[in-house]
Amino acid sequence: MVNINPLDVILWTLRRNEKDVIHLYDSLSPVMQAATGGSMLNFGFWNDDYNEPLSAQKNMCNFFGKFAELENTKTVLDVGSGLGAPAVFWRKFYPNLQLNCVNINFNQLKFSPHEKNIELINSTSTKLPFIDNSVDCVLALESSQHFKPFEDFISESKRVLKKSGILALALPVTISNATLRKLGILKFTWSSEHYSLDLIKKGLTDKGFTIKDELLIGSSVYDPLCNYYMNNREFLKKSIQQQYSGFVEKILFNSLLKMKKASEEKIIDYLLIKCKL
Repeated sequence: MVNINPLDVILWTLRRNEKDVIHLYDSLSPVMQAATGGSMLNFGFWNDDYNEPLSAQKNMCNFFGKFAELENTKTVLDVGSGLGAPAVFWRKFYPNLQLNCVNINFNQLKFSPHEKNIELINSTSTKLPFIDNSVDCVLALESSQHFKPFEDFISESKRVLKKSGILALALPVTISNATLRKLGILKFTWSSEHYSLDLIKKGLTDKGFTIKDELLIGSSVYDPLCNYYMNNREFLKKSIQQQYSGFVEKILFNSLLKMKKASEEKIIDYLLIKCKL
């Protein structure tokens, strides 16, 4: 049983510095693993063909890889690489890739797969240990919502990218003014920065990037994820409560309900954005 002090979770969520994010993921990543049966930590990209968590998560990786043009890429930085499952997925489809999994969380790197052409690098997103103009693509799949200052990550991406390189992000964003009243419980359980769509786009263009493509796919992320949980709650509750208290599952359930409502009201969305220098 994973013991979590609710006060610690509140402090980690309110402060949201790098150590706090590490503590959050170390404590709560097993919730996602228990619910999905896998090691991918994204919300998933859902449709009629991908209608359960693990397949939806793989669909997100597949779609994002195509969106980032990995078929034309050799050297990739996967910044905020989680447990390494997306990198393994991409190497299967793009065997010529040289993937560098960058993660400030050393515990996650320890459990990441050690495979050919996948390097595991313990580093912060705002000081990338790569030389100038050395990589073809920088990816951040559902991780850049934690990077701060966000502008420093963009500056570092610009520095390490080749002139023809691509920066591609997938992340939750706010659309309207995300006040405490509008976000409700998400203000405290959405354990990342609440970056707005406008802030992300301005941060990229101010640093000299040209936006080549952007998609808002929240209705294919939040809504079906919540529906799946509601339809399978009893089964998922049993899996989660093997490791966590009923309090944790209840908070998760209420957060998902609020997430769906915020998505339907266009308070939050899910952004895929691709840009070049």
